[in-house]
Amino acid sequence: MPRAVHVLAFGIFAMVTSEFVVAGLMPQMAAGLGVTVPQIGYLITVFALSMALGGPLLSVALLRLPPKTALMVLFPLFLAGNVLAATASGYPAMVMARIITGVVSQAFFGVAISLGSQLTRPEVRGRAVAVILNGLMLGTLLGLPLATLTGERYGWRAAFWAISALTAAAALCTLIGVGRTGRPEGSGTFRAEVTAFRAPRLWLTLLTSTMVIGATFSAFSYLNPILTQVTGFSPGTVPLLLLAYGAATVIGNTVVGRLADRHTLPVLLTGLSLNAVFLAGFALLARFDVGAVLCMLGIGLVGVTMNPALVTRVQRVGNARPLVNTVHSSFITFGVVLGSALGGLGLDRFGLRAPLWLGAALAVAGLLTLVPDLLRRTGRRTGPRTTTTPPSDGPATTPLANSEHRTATPLHPG
Repeated sequence: MPRAVHVLAFGIFAMVTSEFVVAGLMPQMAAGLGVTVPQIGYLITVFALSMALGGPLLSVALLRLPPKTALMVLFPLFLAGNVLAATASGYPAMVMARIITGVVSQAFFGVAISLGSQLTRPEVRGRAVAVILNGLMLGTLLGLPLATLTGERYGWRAAFWAISALTAAAALCTLIGVGRTGRPEGSGTFRAEVTAFRAPRLWLTLLTSTMVIGATFSAFSYLNPILTQVTGFSPGTVPLLLLAYGAATVIGNTVVGRLADRHTLPVLLTGLSLNAVFLAGFALLARFDVGAVLCMLGIGLVGVTMNPALVTRVQRVGNARPLVNTVHSSFITFGVVLGSALGGLGLDRFGLRAPLWLGAALAVAGLLTLVPDLLRRTGRRTGPRTTTTPPSDGPATTPLANSEHRTATPLHPG
């Protein structure tokens, strides 16, 4: 794997650490800014909405720039947003800081994934995406607790200064470690970029991503109260359980990355099915500590870890250019908003297990979005044969036989 792919993961790590830092420092930030804890919670929503709505617009503005140049434009903007957060004298300034960092973060995701795809051969793009997205997993696993520890020890502003330093380091690594590349063929104009969105199949593929992430975040957003109030774990144990959950996501992301290129659709089918089972199992076994933990770890293994397969599928149906990747990231972000919002509504009305049942329902909805591709694939395999060779379990049934793979990888790459 090219060194530049790992450097891009470092940039994602910085972005994700900034995204989640507010969640770990709500009381301190509320006291420092003179607002309520719920108002600090809205900063998470502001960041997510800015990602989903503003990221694609910024990507359009950067279309004519080579990917590395675009990244070097985004880093100073992201740094400025975090410096504004560190020096914010009041709540409005903090809201503005979150808007800036949210918009830039989403655009960065799109450009970084597009560049990673450009730097690698088509047959290993899923693995490259998994490496890049390990920055996201590690941001959850390590970035959030480290930023929280910094904020608790030195004040919440210090956490944002630390993220600013991390951003500067990531920018320097990108400047040195990522080679200059030209724009992908056919990119550079808004008309060329939006052509892919004329295909209805792409929109259905994007919807799959929303359902996958929504299912997971319906549960993840409320793991703390579920584990403490239903399962009965002490508050001090929950961080250790979340650390184990984060480790499961890193493992799952790596495994999915290995399989995503050749087995995209089977991976998504298996992942969504298992996620529905684990979410429903968690709801049923929430009062039993062993069962609850096993189901929680299962969700970690097959939830957000589907991202490499989701990205691979979207790129094959659409393309690997920045705008498609950024819009895809927006649909993923909508999944976060949808899952957490529906989970919250269910919790208020039906209790703490409701987000788990809703997550299972969203996973089933995600499975339904795969049906057209499954039917297309089945029809292709059972259609008229052009050869008298007897059927076998050999190459005719490999992923090379399905059109998703052929659109990304030539049959004779040499």
